[in-house]
Amino acid sequence: MSDVADARAPDAARHLKAFAALGARPLRLAGVCTVLAGALLVPQALLIARAMQQVFVDHAPVRAVAALLAGLAVVGMLRALLGWASRRLADEAVETVRVQVRARLARRLIARGPRWLRHRRSGELAETLGGHVDALEGYLGGFLPVRLEVVAVPLLILIGAFWADRVVGLILLLTLPLAPIFMMLVGWGAEAASRRQLQALARMGGHFADRLRGLGLIRLYGRGDSELAGIEQAAEGLRSSSLKVLRIAFLSSAVLEFFASLSVAMIALYLGLSYLGMLDLRGPPLDLATGVFCLLLAPELYAPLRRLATHYHDRAAALAAAGEMAHLLEDIEPETAPPSPATANAASDPRAPALRVERLALRPAAGAPLALRDLSFALEAGGHLAIAGASGGGKSTLLEALAGWLPPAEGSVQYDTPPRIGYAPQRPFLFQGTLADNLRIAAPGASDAELEHAAEAAQVMRFARRLPQGLHTAIGERGFGLSGGEARRVALARLFLRKPGLLLLDEPTAFLDPETEQAVLQALAEFARGRTLIMATHSPAAMRMAGRVLDLHDACPRVPEASP
Repeated sequence: MSDVADARAPDAARHLKAFAALGARPLRLAGVCTVLAGALLVPQALLIARAMQQVFVDHAPVRAVAALLAGLAVVGMLRALLGWASRRLADEAVETVRVQVRARLARRLIARGPRWLRHRRSGELAETLGGHVDALEGYLGGFLPVRLEVVAVPLLILIGAFWADRVVGLILLLTLPLAPIFMMLVGWGAEAASRRQLQALARMGGHFADRLRGLGLIRLYGRGDSELAGIEQAAEGLRSSSLKVLRIAFLSSAVLEFFASLSVAMIALYLGLSYLGMLDLRGPPLDLATGVFCLLLAPELYAPLRRLATHYHDRAAALAAAGEMAHLLEDIEPETAPPSPATANAASDPRAPALRVERLALRPAAGAPLALRDLSFALEAGGHLAIAGASGGGKSTLLEALAGWLPPAEGSVQYDTPPRIGYAPQRPFLFQGTLADNLRIAAPGASDAELEHAAEAAQVMRFARRLPQGLHTAIGERGFGLSGGEARRVALARLFLRKPGLLLLDEPTAFLDPETEQAVLQALAEFARGRTLIMATHSPAAMRMAGRVLDLHDACPRVPEASP
């Protein structure tokens, strides 16, 4: 486990640096404002000390004290404005990075393709795009600006302390390095603990989302108690990992507070003994202004370190999140990369393409046996073809290869032009929303009349008219509330709205009664006129409509592969 974490650490740091570069300009400005606000602490402490000297010792006139107080008010306002500007710029950078990182992750997920996504838990992926990206906020908006403050502000305070009293400056100089050294010793495990917490959070999110989707099945088989025990176990793991992170955070803060208190106590003791005349290490007598100035600066020396300690664990959490996101952002493996000609929809041609398949062999997944081998056929532009064969014979696998989702293990799929593809799979995905919303995925700008025309042709209106609000009736996620045949008709209507040059249909008339099937096939025959159509089916009526049938059992009999 530690070897994996060590190997992932450089990638996490590299990706985290790349994320920060997306908001580099506002982050730099936020850091400059933070440093300027910290630098103003020195004149602020000096004005307070001078004012106290003049009031309690020199008994200066009111006008002289008022001038010092006015200067103090100006410094305070400047510090407040710089703090506000720093926070505003940091928030701007965080929002920019968050939006761009989520967009980059979404593009990467889309590029990996549907087949890769099928083997991942959607709850974990959602947590990656949600909680993992949000984990960058504390690092970008807190740690980076404070890191610059820690470098510059303590140095300015040390210069001011040495200018006022070299003994005080020496005490601060000797105690300052101890705090970060011991904080590093304590915080070495912070990143590992944060990574384990994020992994536990992602696992729990995926586990809980999966169980919510299958709640009906869980109740049907009486597995409610065991699933509740599994959720309780996942929650306990998350609680344990969260407490470990908090334990490290409290321990590092305690170390810092100890050394800060020790330093201030030493300075207070030195000043008190000097005022009492029991200690003389500086030569000239110590006045009130110098003592107050040193006492005001001493705790402020450690204030940037306190803020850094607060955000150090944000850095550890961001590194852990970047490490978890790194495997999504790395280059796509060759076996999962979809072929570009079939998926380059931006440059696709709406005209019907001609197709040639030569000695094609397909493997559904890496390491799996071949589902098809040595398959060759050609289809002219505007031709129609029905693919027949036994269940599990590779019909859906072939359609996915033609759609560009699955790269060939051997052979090739060639189009004369990059086609605009319309694909209606066996199990179409329907989002939570109205039927109209699900149809508009294919054509966002479609009018209500165009939606109704496509729904009528796909026989969606046959059941939509019975719904309370027709096409504007809401359905659940994955088409909850619709039968399998109704969901396929919605997918077919989406295909009609897309107006593709190549139609790939997987069992479009399954689960339909003969009357509805005939109506769907008539609408499909009319729509497919002048378009290339390839349809996987068991239906004799669909095969007659296509006119040409390719039986996979006869075209490419499967031969058992030799064991490796």
